[in-house]
Parts: sequence; C-alpha cells; structure tokens
Amino acid sequence: MSTGPAPDIGSDDDDGWLRDDERPCVIPITGELDLHAFAPRDVAGVVRDYIEACRAAGLAQVRLVHGRGRGVQRAQVRRLLASLPGVAMACDAPPQSGGWGATWVQLDGACANAATSRDEEKK
Repeated sequence: MSTGPAPDIGSDDDDGWLRDDERPCVIPITGELDLHAFAPRDVAGVVRDYIEACRAAGLAQVRLVHGRGRGVQRAQVRRLLASLPGVAMACDAPPQSGGWGATWVQLDGACANAATSRDEEKK
C-alpha cells in the first residue's frame, strides 16, 4: 500500500498538516475588520484578539462589519464586546458606514496602552 511521500517534519513548513481553513492568517490592524471572511465559530476569538491588538496599537475606535442579515452575528459580537476589558462603548455605525450591519467600538485607555507598550519596547 503506497501512501505517497511523507511530509518533511523538520522543514520550515511545519503547518503542512493543516487544512487551508485551519492555517493562521495575519490580519492588519487598521481599526476595521470585516467578519464575513471568518467562520461563525471563529468570530468570537477573532474579535477578541483584534480588539486586544487595536488597544495595544493605540487605536481609539474600531469598526467591525458583521452584515445585516437576521442580527445573529451582530448580537454575538455585542455580547462579546460587553464582556471585554477596555471597551467603553459599542453601537451601530452611522448609515454611511454600514448602519446596523457594522458595529463601532470605542476603546478606553487605548492611548495609555500604546504609550506603555512603546515605553516597554525602549527598555
């Protein structure tokens, strides 16, 4: 029975065992995140990590695009945001920025966190 070539476990491509949908991706920290690209089961973790990264980068506002639909994703995002430290407020975006298909998040302490991070990097 031939199973094909064995993967090179010691290579730089250690994630060769992962399916494409399991591979980690790098998300630019711009203050805007479109959640349509993520599986519903991953949204909470993605939002949690993204908000944390935005706070560390010193961003004061974040726009999360979840779509209008039936509001299930919006409700999940809002519940999560209510439980996260550093989130001062979350509300529907203005109509020109997506209305109820996007959530605007106001972060508190973002500037202080960015300054602290920069000070620690200098040490």
